[in-house]
Amino acid sequence: MITVHEMSITPEARIYAEGWQSWSPTTWFGPVDPAHRPAEEWQRLMRFRPDSPLPDEGYQAEGLLVVDAGDGSAPLVCGSLDASRDVPSIRATPQGDRLRIDASAPVEIWQLDEFASAPDPRRRALEWFGERFGRENGARASAPDPRVWCTWYQYFEEVTAADVRENLAEIERLGLDVDVVQIDDGWSLGTGEWMRPNPRFGSLPDAVSAIRDSGRRAGIWAAPFAVGSQSDIARTHPEWLTGPAGYNWGDHLVGLDLTHPGVQGYLTDTFSELRDLGIDYVKLDFLYAGAVAATRYDADATPVSAYRTGLQLIRDVFGDDGFLLACGAPILPSVGIVDAMRVSPDTFHEGGEDGSQGLRGRMSMQARRWQHGRLWTNDPDCLVARPEFVLRDEWADVVLSEPGIRGSSDRLSALDEHGRQLVRQLLGGAR
Repeated sequence: MITVHEMSITPEARIYAEGWQSWSPTTWFGPVDPAHRPAEEWQRLMRFRPDSPLPDEGYQAEGLLVVDAGDGSAPLVCGSLDASRDVPSIRATPQGDRLRIDASAPVEIWQLDEFASAPDPRRRALEWFGERFGRENGARASAPDPRVWCTWYQYFEEVTAADVRENLAEIERLGLDVDVVQIDDGWSLGTGEWMRPNPRFGSLPDAVSAIRDSGRRAGIWAAPFAVGSQSDIARTHPEWLTGPAGYNWGDHLVGLDLTHPGVQGYLTDTFSELRDLGIDYVKLDFLYAGAVAATRYDADATPVSAYRTGLQLIRDVFGDDGFLLACGAPILPSVGIVDAMRVSPDTFHEGGEDGSQGLRGRMSMQARRWQHGRLWTNDPDCLVARPEFVLRDEWADVVLSEPGIRGSSDRLSALDEHGRQLVRQLLGGAR
């Protein structure tokens, strides 16, 4: 780390620290606010940037830091406009009435009069960076916001083809304005066995055909850059593996070397098969696993450039007309390749269907609102409108106020009248 700037601040100062990936905490901090830190190793691997240690004090951003000194001056933007090979870690360390900014690699600093003269200077500073970064990196930010019904928050990994057909019929019966039906996790045997059908799910081709026959786009979920340490791929192709990527599905996750010809062939075959079924909307999850620090087949590749190589391969399979939604994905390195980005962690996991886990995604979702239409289409996560989710009205207020994908994830036949009204309001657009 080298010091790149020092400045005066007041107690009213605020510091925006962009997180590494979709699930990384992102918000504005006051100079004495506690920073977010992982409590356990799996959290460090799955929510933070594992190859960039967090400081003992202060705040760390990945590629973008914005400081409002609190004295009426224009906010200062510190960042990089090139995320093709690396993303600098940027640290802001308050020291009384001074702030020191350090970076792991060269950064640029902007402090423009137009920030200070805007009605909301902080927001304008972020929007300006988004416009500049998006323009210089070919952001795919012009697609219409999809209206999606998704299986995840109702069925989780127990979804079946029959569930998809039931809700497809209910969409028709209720006359809901849904243009994508997305099958989430549960359709295959899982990480490392993506194209091995899960007998419990039923026929994926038949489910996709039913969606397409209704005139809607067929969407699917996959986590292509991570495999379980006990999966067939991990056992038979150890040369494809990089490093630890967390824990999920009852297994330790390992990243794939996206520069290895064998991995590239595997990904090409997997996504070509999905494309040939008629799928052209793909939610790509756990993507951070493609950017773990490791020695790779291409010795000149960086974690970031390797990640972009794998992501571009999937884009090439689906072409410009395919819609790629990234999740758990490095933020700045994804610009120019994906159409949409989940800008927050999941609303809840299994066991949190009653609202007991709170609204986990609200903070980062609201902080990243500026990215919509500049870097991509934001995905603020799905509305959950069934009465059993006791936070449904509070969550609806959040989701309906955010721009981007309009996603619903309930068994539609089980909604009460209030739930149906919330879904109709969602599909009609943001408030």
